[in-house]
Amino acid sequence: LCDWVGKSAALLEPIADAIGRHVLNGPAIFADDTPLKMQAPGNGRTKTARIWTYVRDERAWLGPDPPAAWYRFTVDRKGQHSAEHLADYEGWMHADGYSGFNDLYRSGNVREVACMAHIRRKFVDVFQAESSVIAEEAIKRIAGLYAVEKDGRGRPPEERVQLRQDRAKPILDDLESWLQAQLPRVSGKSELAKAIRYALSRFKKLRPYLDHGCLEADNNCAERAMKTVALGRKNFLFVGSEGGGKAAAIAYTLVETAKLNGIDPQAWLTDVLSRIAAHKITRIDELLPWRYATTVA
Repeated sequence: LCDWVGKSAALLEPIADAIGRHVLNGPAIFADDTPLKMQAPGNGRTKTARIWTYVRDERAWLGPDPPAAWYRFTVDRKGQHSAEHLADYEGWMHADGYSGFNDLYRSGNVREVACMAHIRRKFVDVFQAESSVIAEEAIKRIAGLYAVEKDGRGRPPEERVQLRQDRAKPILDDLESWLQAQLPRVSGKSELAKAIRYALSRFKKLRPYLDHGCLEADNNCAERAMKTVALGRKNFLFVGSEGGGKAAAIAYTLVETAKLNGIDPQAWLTDVLSRIAAHKITRIDELLPWRYATTVA
């Protein structure tokens, strides 16, 4: 399907752009990137390029707008790319600790929300490698935070905030104090110490989720959106050029957004391609997948 969409990328690019505008109009987004091989011109080898995704998904807090995923392709991972992608965005952004986002945060327009899943993953790695009792206890405490999130899913923002203040904040406060107490007791060069220091460095940026019902405890929405890229990477191994990478980003945008809205991507895109040539560019939003959903419901 992505190959089929790629052949029609020029026609479908305005729809991908409209999806991008929709994503960046949200109060909070999820961001991630992943490597993608691109054939380097002239020597028959490949270089490492990047696919970025920015996701808007308000379903967890009953937001009124449909979910969407916007992908962008770049030939490297320089921070200037994310700055260009998000030049017009103002709001919260869930992300990992990638330093290339720092200029965005310094601008004041984009406010960072750290990811609990990244914190947890480091303790899981230590526990699996060393059976560390401290790592195991950290994982259990983090599980308590996720239990609160499970109870809050599908509730309006004000109820989620109250739930988090009553139940999650005490757990997070206690976890932070406990980790601070454990750090001097372990070797400073150990993987466990690295996991603890990482967690302590990210807690301040994680805490906004406690006070804002439109935020999440992790960046899993973006990570799920990257599974589509990972699957494609196994099938086609690399893109042939920068243009091919940009066409792939358009395809991922259209297919993943349709899937997020419960729409069959092939049925929707078949309909779009039959109409788009005669469709006014000023009315491109009429072709978006959630509009199609209302016509086939």
